[in-house]
Amino acid sequence: MIHEGRYSAEIDDDFVVFLIGSRVHRPFRFREWIPVARAMTAMQREIAEHPEIGCLHIENFGALKNISVQYWRSFEHLERFARSGEWSHLEAWRQFNKLIRDSGDLGIWHETYLVPSGRYETMYGNMPVFGLSAAGRHVRIDAGSTAARRMRTRPDDAAPVPGY
Repeated sequence: MIHEGRYSAEIDDDFVVFLIGSRVHRPFRFREWIPVARAMTAMQREIAEHPEIGCLHIENFGALKNISVQYWRSFEHLERFARSGEWSHLEAWRQFNKLIRDSGDLGIWHETYLVPSGRYETMYGNMPVFGLSAAGRHVRIDAGSTAARRMRTRPDDAAPVPGY
């Protein structure tokens, strides 16, 4: 559902943005990298079915270059999921290292950002609930709202584009 107008996200407390992705270097060696893609899909299904894991929301993008944008309650929740034998990630990690890590068929990467409470800014114009607004609360913003105002860096900031 498209929400007409401008919206922002609100989320209480600190949170973590975790970006993880892969890049297929040899697309025709699909027998090598398809198991990794399947494992990621299975892990994300597990995460969605178990909110106690601590993931607030996931957005996925890509084909041969993939990125998953994940919002987590805390670094501790993310790390617990990654390291615990209770969930599927640890075994998938072991299998990846054993079977494909050094082959060059697939590159993987991740970045982790700890976001202090109130130290983020978002704007969604004529969009469905998306990204951080799906992890937290989706709230309407005024026409005069600017990134600097939402970040509380310049409370008297004016939009450089009239009516925005």
